[in-house]
Amino acid sequence: MIIQKSSNPRISSFDPTSFSFGNTFIDHMIICEYNNGKWGDLQLVPYGPIGFTPAMMGVNYGQACFEGMKAYKDKDGKVFLFRPEKNAERINKSAKRLAIPEIPKEIFMEGLKTLVDIDRDWIPHGEGMSLYIRPLLFATEEALKARVSEKYLFAIVATPAKSYYAAPVSVKISDHYSRSANGGVGFAKAAGNYAASFYPTQLAIEEGYDQIIWTDDSTHEYFEESGTMNVFVRINDTIYTPKTSEKILDGVTRDSFLQLAKRRNLEVVVGDVKVSDVIAAQRNETLKEVWGVGTAVVTSIFEALGYNDEHLLLPKLSEEESFAAMLKKDLTDIQTNQAEDPFGWRVLVEEQVYDL
Repeated sequence: MIIQKSSNPRISSFDPTSFSFGNTFIDHMIICEYNNGKWGDLQLVPYGPIGFTPAMMGVNYGQACFEGMKAYKDKDGKVFLFRPEKNAERINKSAKRLAIPEIPKEIFMEGLKTLVDIDRDWIPHGEGMSLYIRPLLFATEEALKARVSEKYLFAIVATPAKSYYAAPVSVKISDHYSRSANGGVGFAKAAGNYAASFYPTQLAIEEGYDQIIWTDDSTHEYFEESGTMNVFVRINDTIYTPKTSEKILDGVTRDSFLQLAKRRNLEVVVGDVKVSDVIAAQRNETLKEVWGVGTAVVTSIFEALGYNDEHLLLPKLSEEESFAAMLKKDLTDIQTNQAEDPFGWRVLVEEQVYDL
């Protein structure tokens, strides 16, 4: 690996008690270029702009995908990643669907661990605090030709993170717009998936909601995802969540929640979640909780559902009563090294001495 450390690091001016998530970037980033049919040298360089033209194929034809993951710091200053191999696998699953060359796992993992190690001082410690990490792949060839690009860039950037969506949110059940369709790229973390979601979300916000629960494209009878999250429903004491498919992202947090629920011997049903069943449960007061899960938010508990022209309130449960809150604590305790890790999910980032 080629390491070029910043000559003007900003860490001394970073205030972990006051920063903007998503706009505050650590001192370095990882880059690796693909050209002439192969990946080149992995590089750690100072964070900053990279020169491109408006003719870059990733901008024009949408060959771009990414991942979302986090690093955590415990009370002793040790740094951990959470299930990074899942992100390495999934970025290549996305890349394959978008005809992007897959990034070798060893390049992904070496770049990830080196960046987190060198910029470990940027990782805030405390409840809800972490370093949000964004690996991404995109086409960089300068050509206005509707074909597969011949040049790509793998990069990793990161931003300190704190809790958001901390308060319960209201979500609208979509009866027109869909996030994805059969045969599409819904299972991939393709950049275009998010662009297509923004307009319907804006419409929902104008109606007083915070997010959307996406439904299937053909009938709008089944839950799929919520915003950028996987969705869970609790009716009585049974947890339901849609099965993953070519339309639904195989979320790392979703999979972790399922395993933690089974470890607690909670009843979990993975399969079709009918809108009509959820609405009926709300009306007969057996619907206890609906929540979303994802890397950035971990858990977002919903306080109301918008259905047709109705605003349907959900029960206000205490943390002791809430399965969502209980499973979130189980997960974050593992991530932050406050509990045993029976699954082997937590990966220690060893401090290294680099030959610069």
